[in-house]
Amino acid sequence: MGTTLTTRSARTRAQQPRNERRTVARHWNWLGGLTGWLWLVIVVVPIYWIVITSFKTQSNYYATNPLAPPAEPTLASYRMVIEADFVQYFVNSLVVTIGAVVPAVTVSFMAAFAIVRGGSGRYLRSVNSLFLMGLAIPLQATVIPIYLIIIRLHLYDTLLAMILPSIAFAIPLSVLVLSNFIRDVPKELFESMRLDGATEWGTLWRLAFPLSRPAVVTVTIYNALTIWNNFLLPLILTQSPDKRTLPLALWSFQGQYSINVPAVLASVVLTTLPILTLYVVGRRQLLSGLMAGFGK
Repeated sequence: MGTTLTTRSARTRAQQPRNERRTVARHWNWLGGLTGWLWLVIVVVPIYWIVITSFKTQSNYYATNPLAPPAEPTLASYRMVIEADFVQYFVNSLVVTIGAVVPAVTVSFMAAFAIVRGGSGRYLRSVNSLFLMGLAIPLQATVIPIYLIIIRLHLYDTLLAMILPSIAFAIPLSVLVLSNFIRDVPKELFESMRLDGATEWGTLWRLAFPLSRPAVVTVTIYNALTIWNNFLLPLILTQSPDKRTLPLALWSFQGQYSINVPAVLASVVLTTLPILTLYVVGRRQLLSGLMAGFGK
């Protein structure tokens, strides 16, 4: 009987620290949840204000509570922005983004495959190090050299002047993510393809590309968002209004319609919609690719 009581007491003492740890964990979970909800409110309120204000008139905006929804929603601000050559700016941004993302991802994928499957030669290690060094060079530090090169190439004030530097700055991170992903593909699959008589080019597109599709989608979405939101290159390398991209056009809208706040916010909403759509469509692939690419 005494032995049974002693055993139960020992078990009770052993369970007390576990119960205390569970209580502390629950307490911290509540604190983390409260912090998360607070941060969500901080993020959502400005977005809510931007959206509802874009449906107000200029007079209604100054006469009502800024956070109150519009009593009579109107699309006048959106109509005003679209009539101010918004379609031209949208097409310019689309051309620059597609023209930079497609070559950058294609070259990066082939370079990553060569680095992973090309062996451990000194030349390939040097090439890989060269790509990694590109991550350490900020865009702001290369603005003047890029400007001088574009001038010497007679490409100033053209869409190609924005596409070429965007490709160069998209390649280093793309190579890093794709090489880490391709390195995780089992070597037995490559050996099987080689025994079946497949060439390196066939192995690249018939084996490595399908298995690396999450990483390809990841770098495509990331680079598209980065290039779409780029403001510095269009500001430095273009001059004509018909060559503006959406971020630069948004800046000009702010100067042109600074008093008309609903019109400015309508341009913000129209500029953000393609980015939001792209993220909603590919967010799962983006998150899985980033976790796989950086979790090696």
